[in-house]
Amino acid sequence: MGYFLGLDSSTQSLKGLLINTSNGMISAVISVSFGNELPEYRSPNGFLPDEDPKIRHANPLMWLDALDLLFRKMSEARWPMSEIQGISGSAQQHGTVYVNKQFGELLKDLNPEVSLAEQLRPGLARKSSPIWMDISSGRECELLREKFGARLRKDTGSNAAERFSGPQIMKFARENPSSWAKTDQVHLISSFLASVLAGENMPLDYGDGAGMNLLNLHTMNWDSGIAEFTAPELLKKLPRCVPSNSLPGKLSTYFAKYGLTSKIPITVWSGDNPNSLIGCGGAAEGSAVISLGTSDTFFGSLSALSQAPENYGHVFGNPAGGFMSLICFANGSLAREQIRKQCKFSWEEFNRAAETVKPGKCLLLPYFAPESTPVVPIPGIHANFNLENATPGQWIRALLESQALTMKLHAELKHPVSSIRLTGGASANILLQQILADVFQAPVYLGESSESAALGAALRAANSVEKIPFGVLTEQFCKIQTVIQPSAEQSSIYDKALINYQQLKQQFL
Repeated sequence: MGYFLGLDSSTQSLKGLLINTSNGMISAVISVSFGNELPEYRSPNGFLPDEDPKIRHANPLMWLDALDLLFRKMSEARWPMSEIQGISGSAQQHGTVYVNKQFGELLKDLNPEVSLAEQLRPGLARKSSPIWMDISSGRECELLREKFGARLRKDTGSNAAERFSGPQIMKFARENPSSWAKTDQVHLISSFLASVLAGENMPLDYGDGAGMNLLNLHTMNWDSGIAEFTAPELLKKLPRCVPSNSLPGKLSTYFAKYGLTSKIPITVWSGDNPNSLIGCGGAAEGSAVISLGTSDTFFGSLSALSQAPENYGHVFGNPAGGFMSLICFANGSLAREQIRKQCKFSWEEFNRAAETVKPGKCLLLPYFAPESTPVVPIPGIHANFNLENATPGQWIRALLESQALTMKLHAELKHPVSSIRLTGGASANILLQQILADVFQAPVYLGESSESAALGAALRAANSVEKIPFGVLTEQFCKIQTVIQPSAEQSSIYDKALINYQQLKQQFL
């Protein structure tokens, strides 16, 4: 029993959170904002600007500098670094990092007097990493669909998706064969950062590995047929995939300079969505989880693959065992932030303006960026009202209600949602909480910590190192702090709005 550290490398920041299993304490979060604190990487939103909206890459050296800065901050904040007994992490899913043969050797000999970025720069076979927002692999997805058809969804849990790692790897190997030949290993962001912590190449877990169109969920091994078609010698270049409670490495001596004890066990990292499932207390079947982040996601536990969504949904491994379903909506907080900036409002003014507008009247297709659900490759804004003459309140109310309606429309629910656990940065928005409760006609639960991905990583470390069951950890750390009840009066309003939203989507798409 003691302290466990959870890290979360999201699109726009790197965060650290500490739990103490002896007393149920959850620390305040310490974070590093990529845009604000690492401006030299020219990534104000966590990725490199590009004129083509389909291309979204990040510099992996930025994540390394963030790792050094975060540990320094935690040390300066006088966290009990020497008492930490286990570490795990979460990372934005699907992003790929390409390393050469030097990378493994460089990890073994890290010098604490020199930064991680400076030392590991020569180990990169590719200078930038396509992240989950990159949807430039359309042609590669077509090739995969033509070759494997329905088998992709049946065996890997997803149709070929532009943001998924497999199509991205295929694109790189086809367009840069010389750089691909120099690539020794393809990491996901999760295994890349775990490798840096451990000082050796680390494996992937079933949760994050499933977001690649490469892992066969029936065998939990890489699918050799799909891998061989995707890129030459890909099977040799993929990390091994292991259960999510595996302890494949121990902390590198490099991090002793921050007060950490060397050889702390490192639980295999996972993706942000599998970690959030754990951190929200949604590991067991029952409630749905909605994460309101850069993208919005709707997910929940599955006991069997046969329960998986059939159209837009995806299936990943559940770190607590079994599987989880997920549907991603790319225009989440980025869309909310876009409209807030256009209106020049604070978040309080943002909500107040929306509250002046009657519910269910104004609807919007807010595709400020290419959308993944439904698939909309070309950005565009469409509405059932005059956008040019609309008030700020109409814009805002239409956005929030339409984001909730599209989740309900595309969730492919086999049973009505009995409750919703809400997480992510925008989960603090009181108006959005109530809209979700009213649209789904289900109570919305908020936990003590909105940082579910970092918390989930810390809980996974405690589970794998101390063998504390997830049920016990959920009861201790995922207590419900706030319950938002749905308004029955709004039920018929949103039932009609859902029909109108579907008609709006069909009209423009």
